[in-house]
Amino acid sequence: MEERFPKKDPAAAYREFKLADAAGNTLRKPREDWEGARARVRTDKEWAAWLAARRADVDKWIARCRDRVEWVAGWHHDFVSPRDGSFIIWTSEAPGELGTQPLRSTSDPEVALTSKIKAAWVFRFRTNHGEKMAEAARLFRVTQEPQYAEWAASQLDLYADNFEGWPLQKRGSGIWESVARLFHQPLDEAVNLVRHVEAARLIWDTVTPGRRDAWRDKLFLPQTVLLEASFQSIHNIACWQRSAAGQVALLYGDADLWYRAMETPFGIRWQLAEGVTSDYFWYEQSLLYNNYVVQALLPLFLYAGLVHRGEEIKREMQIVHNLLVAPLALRFPNGDLPTPADGQRRKTPNRKLFDDACRVFPTPIGQAGAGRSCTWSSLVDPVLSSTETEPSLPPVRSRRLESSRMALICKDGWQVYFHFGQLLQSHAQSEALHYEAWHGNTDLTHDVGTVGYGSPLHKGYYALGLAHNVPLVNGEGQAGWDHGELLEWSPEQGRVSARQPSYRPGTQARRTLTAFGDRLTDETSLELSRDTPKSLLGLTLHVQGRVELPGGFVPCPDFARNRPLGFDRWNDPVCRPEGADTLTLCVHYPDHVYRLTLRADAPFRAFHASTPDAPPGSRESLYLETADRRRAITFVTIWEPAKP
Repeated sequence: MEERFPKKDPAAAYREFKLADAAGNTLRKPREDWEGARARVRTDKEWAAWLAARRADVDKWIARCRDRVEWVAGWHHDFVSPRDGSFIIWTSEAPGELGTQPLRSTSDPEVALTSKIKAAWVFRFRTNHGEKMAEAARLFRVTQEPQYAEWAASQLDLYADNFEGWPLQKRGSGIWESVARLFHQPLDEAVNLVRHVEAARLIWDTVTPGRRDAWRDKLFLPQTVLLEASFQSIHNIACWQRSAAGQVALLYGDADLWYRAMETPFGIRWQLAEGVTSDYFWYEQSLLYNNYVVQALLPLFLYAGLVHRGEEIKREMQIVHNLLVAPLALRFPNGDLPTPADGQRRKTPNRKLFDDACRVFPTPIGQAGAGRSCTWSSLVDPVLSSTETEPSLPPVRSRRLESSRMALICKDGWQVYFHFGQLLQSHAQSEALHYEAWHGNTDLTHDVGTVGYGSPLHKGYYALGLAHNVPLVNGEGQAGWDHGELLEWSPEQGRVSARQPSYRPGTQARRTLTAFGDRLTDETSLELSRDTPKSLLGLTLHVQGRVELPGGFVPCPDFARNRPLGFDRWNDPVCRPEGADTLTLCVHYPDHVYRLTLRADAPFRAFHASTPDAPPGSRESLYLETADRRRAITFVTIWEPAKP
């Protein structure tokens, strides 16, 4: 198989973040020791208390919660406040029914119930219900109390008997067609199917062959048919769909279904060959998708290992091991990750994922956590910790991640992440040439990510160029998406440079970032072609500190007038009139003050406002704009610590 992104030796990549056995192997064969688990909960007080809490949670759910055939699930991203896009706090009480409390989010005290929000609540309910089914099956295996197995089996009966009764939810067309029944979209159907398969596997010997066959014929196989009908493409969702189908194949020993899940053009082998870059980042770019694809495939790898079929997919497991650890190489000093594409800001490592993944993907982080925490994974498959202290991570270093359209410069205390292009439209935002920067332990500027996709703020603000550190043309950022071109990457000189030849129609953009000594210098240029109408050229810069404005700034109440979508989200704008080509500001951070110098090769106006951060927060932002009629403009930004 010829890979789009060559990966010559995945076992050797990012080895500094992995653990190898005495033979040098970086993969581990999982096991499942229920007899040992029963002994641990009998003899260890901590395990006994943990199990009691799990039982109480499942017992409460079984007693109080029932799924309803008339409930139609919606989209997770619609469970947000219409006011600010913050996610609503979920409870198991069906909203809108007698005696239930009003909905609220962390920043919106009362959210009106709509049909979309109710359907999104159903998604969360059915998701939790599926997890409780798997949890009940695990409780049966460790307690050997039959009521847990029978409840899980009865719920599988419920879904099998009524599966065809749920409406077929169809959206999109072609390779993007979305088809599901229990849920709004096939992604959610696949994620839930993984839970149902685990429940069936763990209670397999407690039910009759006829009952197992009914689950296969009326629930599991019809779901795999639905999952095969959509996302015949290289996509993170397709990984979940093929993984779920593969687990059904393992459960029933279905060789044909296994072949379709693994070997077909959009099976798992192709997903990883075409969807994972040579740097081992998922090609849709949001770093959260590294974890998401690991979460999709980990249950399959665990299952395959338990039934002695892991050797068949060893290379795929090595690739996914790298997906797990690669984000560690981009972490900022506080553990935050950069935020390319339309994900939400997160920290690394995801400790629960590392702990669970340690059963097949050994890492110092996972081994330490798995040896100290109580989880189902560590109960049935103990991974002894090799250290009593938190393992230290190798320092972050400069990296050229050209196949991922990213670069990292670490020099003289500066850490600068540069996102210079995209690989495809999926999840792309208008953010090519955006950068994030830290100096020491100070977060100078970053990308806040986005909100729930159901919020109008997602496309109406957070996905726009205005929300990023990028050049703008007539207030607009990048049009569409583009690979971009890396021009220079020099870790010795602390410099990286790239250009977007088609940033907007008739416009090319170029950015050079240089971290050297006490300075971080950004040179950003926009150039219009000869036949492009002359335009307002500008630059946005978002800071995580408090800007001390010099004199000359005046209120600008008409700031958003005649400007594109998103400018109305800039609150309390003030403006320094055009007439000078340099502006020097002090930006105050908790421990340091930085001098920020802004220059252009033409006079410019400078705007300052309070803008949306991750909800419900806000931050301060600057927008420079020149009406000069020349066709090429260069903006220069200099960050440097202010001298005492």
